[in-house]
Amino acid sequence: MTDPQHPTAAGQAPDSDAEAFCPAWWLPGPHLQTLWPFFFHRVSVAVDWQRLELPDGDFLDLAWHGPADSQRLCLLLHGLEGCYRSHYLPGLMQRLAAAGWRVVVMHFRGCSGPANRLTRSYHSGETGDLAQVINHLHEHEQPGILTAVGFSLGGNVLLKYLGERGAANRASGLAGACAVSVPFDLAVGAARLNRGLSRLYQWWLVATLRRKMRQKFAHRAAPFDLGQLHRQRSFRAFDGYVTAPLHGFRDADDYYRRSSSKAFLHNIQTPTLLLQAADDPFLGRDGLPAAGELSAQVRFELSSHGGHVGFIGGRLPWRPDYWLERRIPRFLATVQPPATVAVTAGSMSHEPV
Repeated sequence: MTDPQHPTAAGQAPDSDAEAFCPAWWLPGPHLQTLWPFFFHRVSVAVDWQRLELPDGDFLDLAWHGPADSQRLCLLLHGLEGCYRSHYLPGLMQRLAAAGWRVVVMHFRGCSGPANRLTRSYHSGETGDLAQVINHLHEHEQPGILTAVGFSLGGNVLLKYLGERGAANRASGLAGACAVSVPFDLAVGAARLNRGLSRLYQWWLVATLRRKMRQKFAHRAAPFDLGQLHRQRSFRAFDGYVTAPLHGFRDADDYYRRSSSKAFLHNIQTPTLLLQAADDPFLGRDGLPAAGELSAQVRFELSSHGGHVGFIGGRLPWRPDYWLERRIPRFLATVQPPATVAVTAGSMSHEPV
């Protein structure tokens, strides 16, 4: 069900294919909605790998799936420490491929398995790598229509990219976009994850990030003291100690302020769908954008329930309905290809500068 206390759109006509999410009665509350697909939604997909060498000497790995001759291409962006096997991607990849889409998952630096080569990594506001991938896809794949879907951190990156470029995005050729369970305000999200049961998600994710940093800098110099890494147990502490110095931010507050997508939503000029739950344990209501912060090209569908990248419906536990895998393809089917696609190197930028 949609949330009656929040607008579902800003300036857009209703989507005739829209279907309100109805949560499964047997998964009450945000945490069961969030955890069920993580533990039980297992879909296997075959992918073809491609390594994209970057101008700075690093690399990105792309995972391809679907009909190779399709002129419809969808770029998927995973969440924090995700990959193409993350529970929210394989089922969607299958659905899109069955609908005739070719799908490619962009793995952020160091998320495809091997550590990336440079000292820097990836973060919630890094849009330069996304620009590199989009330009690469147009130059080498030349799709008739290119769309993108981002989840959680990947959704924040996607929305920030679209807002940074505004109308100039038409030159990059993204015809439409969808973002799911986005931490629009990173500071609010970090605070929410440090309260109540949400601290369990924080504990698991930060422990994963600490372990990854230890492995990455086991045989190279680190820009921080590895001996103090175990003390960074919250997202705010980790981002201040690791993320900020690794990527040129002054501190965690500077990183959150400059990387949050919320400030860029008003400038998005690409048809974009936002799918969010008011009970998302990674953000909650406090970090949600108001209607006045959305451009006329952004449709915001806010459900009262759904958790974080959950949205599980269905009347019976043995027949769950993974609603996102139906709603996203329906939206993408309404996206029209741009009249003209022109790719310019000048549209690339790395953040921060």
